[in-house]
Amino acid sequence: AKGKTYRYTYFDGPVRPVFDRRYVALSPVTLDAGRMQQAADMLVGEHDFAAFCGNPHMKKSTVRRIFSIDLEESEDELDLVFTGEGFLQYMVRILVGTLIEVGEGRRDPFSMEALLNARDRNQAGPTAPPQGLTLMEVRYN
Repeated sequence: AKGKTYRYTYFDGPVRPVFDRRYVALSPVTLDAGRMQQAADMLVGEHDFAAFCGNPHMKKSTVRRIFSIDLEESEDELDLVFTGEGFLQYMVRILVGTLIEVGEGRRDPFSMEALLNARDRNQAGPTAPPQGLTLMEVRYN
């Protein structure tokens, strides 16, 4: 595969979704998408994403290239769309958990560079729940 695109959907509306309840994560607070996009922009490019790897015994390289991270807002949803060459185990969900901390105001958006340099999983945010994560596309040669 040459690349993949994942979408993670957060729902923050007043009424819980009935039909999509298994496919969206519920957000207890309204998130600041502007701060989240600032942080996400710092993660785009080729970096060592060891801090965002859920496998502490990863034998392969943790260097990956993310082409884009886009936040798309609608009335009751916030979609985070990740496009890259490849992703580590739980990487997208850990990225989401970290960006959610930024959106809640618990983490500074400009802390991403220090987090990447630390290469320490314990410094990144929590792993977001699996509801909300969808593999949208796999691109082949």
